[in-house]
Amino acid sequence: MIVVTGATGNVGRPLVRALVAAGEEVTAVSRRVPADEAPAGARYHQGDLADPRSLAPALDGAAALFVLTSGEFLAAGGDLGRTLEAARAGGVRRVVLLSSQGVGTGDHSPALEDAVTRSGLDWTLLRPAGFHSNTLLWADGVRERRVVTAPFGDVALPVVDPADIAEVAATALRDAAHTGRTYELTGPAAVSPRQQAAAIGDALGEPVRFVEQSRDEARAAMVRFMPEPVVERTLDMLGTPSAALRRVSPDVERLLGRPARAFAGWANRNAPAFK
Repeated sequence: MIVVTGATGNVGRPLVRALVAAGEEVTAVSRRVPADEAPAGARYHQGDLADPRSLAPALDGAAALFVLTSGEFLAAGGDLGRTLEAARAGGVRRVVLLSSQGVGTGDHSPALEDAVTRSGLDWTLLRPAGFHSNTLLWADGVRERRVVTAPFGDVALPVVDPADIAEVAATALRDAAHTGRTYELTGPAAVSPRQQAAAIGDALGEPVRFVEQSRDEARAAMVRFMPEPVVERTLDMLGTPSAALRRVSPDVERLLGRPARAFAGWANRNAPAFK
């Protein structure tokens, strides 16, 4: 059995689908979503990474665990080590962590990765770039005014499709050959916010106007839902990214045997969210 935390999110949901399609027995773990909204084909368990006792029934007898931590977990200083101890006690042998590209570049803390690599479990680390689905934050503006408002309009980064992350995670969870490996996951090319807005407009069949925010305007909007130190680091990464953050990684194509999905394809698949 494979346990997937964050199972109803942008990565977790397609990951559960991929594992179920591959014939795996899956337990989908989420903190609040009712069982009738759990991904089809999986057993649902309500639990929280911050409370290892709540996960024990899901972990008992499991072989592998996918770890996706929430912003709330990080803000509250959650102890991933305790969760991994519970996983090991339940029989889990392999863990795949959804980390971030910023750990590899030194922009984010390595604390979660350190907890995994010191856990005594077989491990794989996934370091994705920004998600295509982050642009869903623009959905209200696009629906109501056909406008995208964002900072750093012409700074391009190789953002990645959550569906590609999910497929890579499914591969790592099912194959011990990925033990001890760290994979950097990006899209096939760098794309700027202005280009993303244009791609959303193409998917809708009508123009979407891009309005560039100043850094101060972006900060004021972001601190409503992110801690201020995280906001500042994020703005630094978006506005003046290092060469490492701009680099297109071959890992998705190498692992999946096909090119990584482009943002335009994601926009076409998710056009209803912007209508």
